[in-house]
Amino acid sequence: MTPAPFLTINGNQLMDAAGAPVILRGFGLGGWLNMENFITGYPANEEAQREALLAVLGPEKYAFFFDRFLTYFFTEDDARFVKSLGLNLIRIPINYRHLEDDMAPFVIKDEGFKHLDRAIELCAKHEIYTIIDLHALPGYQNMDWHSDNPTHKALFWQHKHFQDRAVGIWEAIARRYRDNPWVAGYNPINEPYDPSEQRIMPVYRRLVDAIRAIDPHHLIFLEGNRYSVDFHMFGEPWPGVVYTNHDYALPGFIDGGPYPGVSRGRYVDKEVLEETFAARSKYMFDHKTHVWVGEFGPVYTGDGAADAVRYQVLRDQLDIYKHYGASWAIWLYKDIGLQGVVYAAADSPWRRRLASFLAKKARLGADSWGSRDTAIRHVMDPLHNLVATEFPGWQPGPFGATRHVNRFVRFMLISEGLLPEFAALFKGISEAEIDALMQSFLFRNCTVRQELAETLAAYAG
Repeated sequence: MTPAPFLTINGNQLMDAAGAPVILRGFGLGGWLNMENFITGYPANEEAQREALLAVLGPEKYAFFFDRFLTYFFTEDDARFVKSLGLNLIRIPINYRHLEDDMAPFVIKDEGFKHLDRAIELCAKHEIYTIIDLHALPGYQNMDWHSDNPTHKALFWQHKHFQDRAVGIWEAIARRYRDNPWVAGYNPINEPYDPSEQRIMPVYRRLVDAIRAIDPHHLIFLEGNRYSVDFHMFGEPWPGVVYTNHDYALPGFIDGGPYPGVSRGRYVDKEVLEETFAARSKYMFDHKTHVWVGEFGPVYTGDGAADAVRYQVLRDQLDIYKHYGASWAIWLYKDIGLQGVVYAAADSPWRRRLASFLAKKARLGADSWGSRDTAIRHVMDPLHNLVATEFPGWQPGPFGATRHVNRFVRFMLISEGLLPEFAALFKGISEAEIDALMQSFLFRNCTVRQELAETLAAYAG
């Protein structure tokens, strides 16, 4: 293994110790140390899933269930595959609950680093950089399931207690990895949403200062407000900081339209994709800093014509990033079939056990990322019409009234109602059966989305 230098910033480029430019290209390892419902199939948020499973499995089988999942989901075979594509980056989202317990705040759980250490070491062995991403913070930094939020409130911004805990977590991470040059850097807050726009920069200042007091070397990756697209409250760039946006394209969503064509009421072609990327990158362009696109990427539904459109969206985005010299991490590496380059096979034990439940979850539109409300329009349309009629000027942040209603009904109420049914799928299961289920996520038992892999490999250099 070649020794890796600490990466640095020189103008709008990342550099290694020899002064050679580095562009980071790779995957987000979502659904693993921070679980998401559409990635592995459960409803609602991770904490709610865990509570439901604990009640059914009991503490010993519960611990075995998640240890086997975490062990098999990312192994050396996965790192080897990423390297084979010519890619050099894994962004590792983590949930604060691995490192701290709500009933024991400020007490760092050393055992929570077990799988993070393992992934970083495996990636380093194959000369792959890692970025540690705190994807779910105490108190929830945004309003959605991917910050493990069971509510519609981002309480992190309203309580100093939560912010103090985040500082302590980042101090522990910095202390542990400060001498590891294969860690490219730290991503302190995924997709922040500070509705006041007044607290995000003071919080970022605290986090950066706390990390720098322990680790002066690693890069720090700061995302814009409003789910990583809004930088208007940012001042002059800070030393050693890379600024990062998320660049999801409308035609790539589950309910996206044609491409080129009208998607969610807006015409989108490659020129519009570039304009959108440029708008989200304006802060970086204005200040001549490097751009890292921390998340982007379409979903794939198995509809050949629709998926062909989405692959074109992807190729056009990758063309744009190449033109601007941007680093990127596509979302997603592994899942159960919607977006990952690798996914649990359709005939795997995991997907067979969940098949009828997943069909019901899709029918009820319970996943924000992976489902439509087509089958429950008789419920949703009257609610949307009521809100539009009675509150015509109401546009709650960050994405308006339609999304807000969906959040309450589909992603909270319906999703929570599904939890007992999901947990019951595992009632009475043995440890041997758990092990067999979780082996569904081993790379050797997964399916590679070949066109996606080939597309990414073509843009790796």
